[in-house]
Amino acid sequence: MKSGVKHAIGALLAGAALASAPLALAQDGAGTAPPTYADLADLADPADAVIRVQIRKQAEVEPERSPGLREGHVRLYIEARTVALLKGSRAVGESLRYLVDVPRDANGKAPRLKKREVILFTRPSSGRAGEIALTGPNAQIDWTPDVEQRLRPILTSLSAPDAPPAIVTVREALSVSGNLVGESETQFFLSTTSREPVSISVVRRPGMAPSWGVAWDEIVDQAASPPQPETLEWYRLACFLPDALPRAANISADASGRSRAETDYRFIRAELGDCPRNRN
Repeated sequence: MKSGVKHAIGALLAGAALASAPLALAQDGAGTAPPTYADLADLADPADAVIRVQIRKQAEVEPERSPGLREGHVRLYIEARTVALLKGSRAVGESLRYLVDVPRDANGKAPRLKKREVILFTRPSSGRAGEIALTGPNAQIDWTPDVEQRLRPILTSLSAPDAPPAIVTVREALSVSGNLVGESETQFFLSTTSREPVSISVVRRPGMAPSWGVAWDEIVDQAASPPQPETLEWYRLACFLPDALPRAANISADASGRSRAETDYRFIRAELGDCPRNRN
């Protein structure tokens, strides 16, 4: 290992040790299934900057300087060239340095990453200029035109002033019957990380299929519509609503109302569908 690279590795490791939080290492995703919408949103949501880079140099970090390294992996010091800033307002240099954990190949060797283009999901770093901290495991993914095309709308949605807030849980559920047999309305009020109001309504009328929708503001609107699949609104609900209605949240006045609220919640979960992920 050249002395210059060895010194750079030492500086990067020392900067990580002095940071207020542990250095976040990416775990390279080569050979895994393509990332799903939820995978990309999971990575993009906490990232301060999302950067497309081309790897120019790599050097293996000694095992004794790689705490927490998983079996069958190797920790690499990477020098990369910035290709594009996909998200972020802070200045990003032309050259970047970071650490990444990658699986060893079939021969037990570190894979050759030189010239590979990847996307990095990063947070502010307390290190020197050109050093970046990754948001966590799997925060480096292989770049392809398809991945970037699917990622860009997610980044745009996350940056919008009216971006839907992150969901914590169901705060209250209330179901009331109507004047006609089989008529009812159930409302679910959600807790969010930003404390912004979000509600879901399910309306049932005799002889008609139930209808439902989401209001992303203080107005509970029966005309609200369900979110489209693979949108940020869908992701917030499908990937973070609890599988079952929390018992303490069900404040319906009687047993029939409480039972109806549970039925309507199961209906919503079925309508939203699963939240598939291919990455941990």
